[in-house]
Amino acid sequence: MENFIKNYESLKFLYIFSVFNLEYFILLQLGTIKLIDNYDPKKLRRLSTPETVLQIWIRSSQVSRVTGFQRLHYEMDAEFLFSPENGPSKMERSIIESFFKINYSHRFNPTRITRPGRYAKLIVIPKTGNDMLTNAIWNELRLLDNVVKNVTIAYGENNRLYKYEDICARWIDECFENDILNLDVVMDQIESKQLNLTFPVMINPITWDAHTFPVFFGRTVRYDDVIERVPSVQLMYFLTDDTNVDDEKGALWEEKFLDAIAETEKLGLFEYISTARFTSRTLDIELEKNTQSVTPYFMSTFVIMIVFSVFTCMMTDWVRSKPMLGLLGNVSAVMGTFAAFGVATYCGVDFIGINLAAPFLTCSIGIDDTFVMLAAWRRTPVTMDVPERTAHMLSEAAVSVTITTLTDIVCLWIGKNSPFPAIQIFCIYTGLAVSFIFLWHLTFFTACISVYGYIEQKNRHSITCLRVLPVSLAHNKSWLYRVFCTGGINIKDADNPEDNPENSLMAWCRDSLGNALSKWPVKVLIILLFIGYLTGAIYGTLRIQEGLQRRKLSKPDSYSVEFYDREDFYFREYPYRIQVVIAGELNYWEENVQNEIENLTRAFENSQFISSSSFYTESWLRSFLGYIDRNKDILNVTIGTNEGFIETLKQHWLFRPNPFSLDVKFDEKGDKIIASRFIIQAVNITDGNMEKDMVNELRRIAQESNLNVTVFHPYFVFFDQFELVRSSSMQSMLIGGVIMMIITFVFIPNIICSFWVAASIVSIEIGVLGYMALWDVNLDSISMVNLNMCIGFSVDFTSHICYAYMSAKADDSNAKTKESLYSLGLPVFQGAVSTILGVFALLFVGSYIFMVFFKMIFLVTIFGALHGVLLLPVLLSLVNPRKKEKKTKIEKKYPTTYCIPAYPSSPPPPPPLANFHHPKHFGIPLHEIYLHHPPYSSDLAPCDFYLFPTVKFALKGTRFQSVEVVKNRAACVTKELTEKDFQHC
Repeated sequence: MENFIKNYESLKFLYIFSVFNLEYFILLQLGTIKLIDNYDPKKLRRLSTPETVLQIWIRSSQVSRVTGFQRLHYEMDAEFLFSPENGPSKMERSIIESFFKINYSHRFNPTRITRPGRYAKLIVIPKTGNDMLTNAIWNELRLLDNVVKNVTIAYGENNRLYKYEDICARWIDECFENDILNLDVVMDQIESKQLNLTFPVMINPITWDAHTFPVFFGRTVRYDDVIERVPSVQLMYFLTDDTNVDDEKGALWEEKFLDAIAETEKLGLFEYISTARFTSRTLDIELEKNTQSVTPYFMSTFVIMIVFSVFTCMMTDWVRSKPMLGLLGNVSAVMGTFAAFGVATYCGVDFIGINLAAPFLTCSIGIDDTFVMLAAWRRTPVTMDVPERTAHMLSEAAVSVTITTLTDIVCLWIGKNSPFPAIQIFCIYTGLAVSFIFLWHLTFFTACISVYGYIEQKNRHSITCLRVLPVSLAHNKSWLYRVFCTGGINIKDADNPEDNPENSLMAWCRDSLGNALSKWPVKVLIILLFIGYLTGAIYGTLRIQEGLQRRKLSKPDSYSVEFYDREDFYFREYPYRIQVVIAGELNYWEENVQNEIENLTRAFENSQFISSSSFYTESWLRSFLGYIDRNKDILNVTIGTNEGFIETLKQHWLFRPNPFSLDVKFDEKGDKIIASRFIIQAVNITDGNMEKDMVNELRRIAQESNLNVTVFHPYFVFFDQFELVRSSSMQSMLIGGVIMMIITFVFIPNIICSFWVAASIVSIEIGVLGYMALWDVNLDSISMVNLNMCIGFSVDFTSHICYAYMSAKADDSNAKTKESLYSLGLPVFQGAVSTILGVFALLFVGSYIFMVFFKMIFLVTIFGALHGVLLLPVLLSLVNPRKKEKKTKIEKKYPTTYCIPAYPSSPPPPPPLANFHHPKHFGIPLHEIYLHHPPYSSDLAPCDFYLFPTVKFALKGTRFQSVEVVKNRAACVTKELTEKDFQHC
């Protein structure tokens, strides 16, 4: 309940924060509208559309979030989230549980469990020295054991008190005991070397306990099977987990256990020993802590991104400056994200901790779209009417924004098909957020641009909304006014260069960066650097490690990290007791069946990952046959028939105190064996790669057997990720890359451009994969999430530049490069920086999960931006793809609206004017007739035959509101013509 309240408070804070933003910007929007035109109703009608759009989307966001968050269900089961949904180990577990169900309350054995259940573990090491075999240490171990057994919880309506002995897992009627502690009765003799401990098993001469040292002793130092030194001791406490009530009591006891051990360490209760603790709930608790650790960074990240957006959207022209739109772009992204989360929770999709990384990413995507749309707005003529400027802005930005949104959504949809539920859930939330941000930007943010377009049209200050003077008319004003309160244009002199300054950063991208990329030495240098980058990426890819280690799900300062480190260091020699189940009815009394099972057992023991010593193998059949063979003269029994075998087995071997009674499953009548089990011991498994190889080899041995064999350990559920993560990642990257190329070709129908964009995607993905390995990031379910997103992110910057290059009107490749960098160089820079700022806070969370998000998004952003503004322009300039223009039949027949061909010799004599009405004259088409004109007549200059029809065609079919708008539009068309257009006319 306490954890639920914490999560609820965090979400409530986010909800209140978003509602505050909504209300503030409603007031801002309405106030801005009222300032414009002094409440003129006729003019306000022009604002009714953006105002309505703003209201509709704000209300829809409120509804989706309010109704959705009321249905929030938080999922933090680590096994469910980070293991394959339909992994082979889960099927193996279901097979074993169908025959051998765990009974925690009466017949519990820790080597035969199929699920972790409720438990607590302690790994104890000495504070000084490296040997635990002293009286002082063993006395403190006894004290530690008493502390654990006295941990008390209150449960139920009457708050009944429960201790360990009340809720412990039991074998017959006794709790599972750490019998190794009974060595205290002989510790004096052990310490004085009067009594030697023999490895691996020894009978206690006082208590007659059979101490199995590999279970309790870690990294034991021995000589000729005599234990010389014990650096570590492990203590285990198992709880009943048969019912939901048992599970709830066990969860409460585990929390109290963790608190009790932490308190003993804090108080310095133990002088000679140091403890590391762990429970079955530790992973869940650590995932919850990861969630709580990231929420304080939402506000600071939002503020940083607002500040960056506001400042990069400002200009010295305070009318064209758009700081408030930089702010509103952030608001649009945030509200789209919250609306998407509300819809997802409303639809019943579980919420998980890593979803809290999504707002950092999706808001960065939204800000990127904001910069692209504002850059397109700046390129529209200021003399245009607002609706027309908005239409031009959308027509220019729509392709880039749609490509990036669509590619991100498709990549997340591919991730939705991942076998890992954590990836599926994250991709659902993030994909919805990207979709909603796209809709919000096309509606809410576009409406905001329109509102500020009217402010700009009336020459009002972009922040105060007060009328200001253009620079050309403010010479008699104070310097303070000229610096902070001037901007816009003089309607009577709209072309005054003093009132039409270029954006300095956009001009730098064209003049400085564009000029540099036009030089051959720079092009060669960039290609050489790219080869070096690709070489390092391939090297890193070959060194990549696989698998998500449990310790990485915890924060670095967590108590569990110390436990994981000790477990990996001290208890890797004999780590796993693995169950082997043979299903199906077999004639166990027949010698050939017994030999087949024995051969199977030896095949497992011969594996490099399994102990070859028969001592570590628990086989009921091997032990039973050996017992019968040794005592055949005394027992006088026959096991050569089914009846004799079953009767002897039940009477002499499967009595209840014998653990082997848990390994044989009879049919309902009890006269046939339908399943049996034996246990093997894994040895020297040191890392994730060995765990993967071990599982694969054991499954191979099982499949090669003629018997129906299943191998299983509870940790196999997690080991399955090692086998699937590589193939799933490669499959997602391949499918994503192909789809990205198709999408790019649809929107930019040029095969050369599509090829270079696809090559850039492959290059960026290889770079992210290789350099993340060099940055200590494994290929696991967390990095898989990011790899899916990186496919979409890698398209963002490259598609922007590629589309701008193909849209450039120049013919020369270097000129097209400059024009594309002028159009979208600044938005690419802004988008890259805003994305890094958006995820920068994850660097300080102190969690591996969020650290992976930061590292991989940082890599894909840097590599994507560098490919977009450096490599791709160079590659495009080398091949110079051209946009294929579609021509009508008339345009194909008459390529130009005039024709003045140049003849190498003297032109033919002009035809008689009387024949000009004929379609042809002397076999020459009219559009190819050479027209004589005075060489210095401005009225008949060749450029006029190009200029006037061009302007006419641009205006054709458009209805204008006034003559003034026609003049402005004609002036804009004329200004868009380049010098080369006239040279080639």
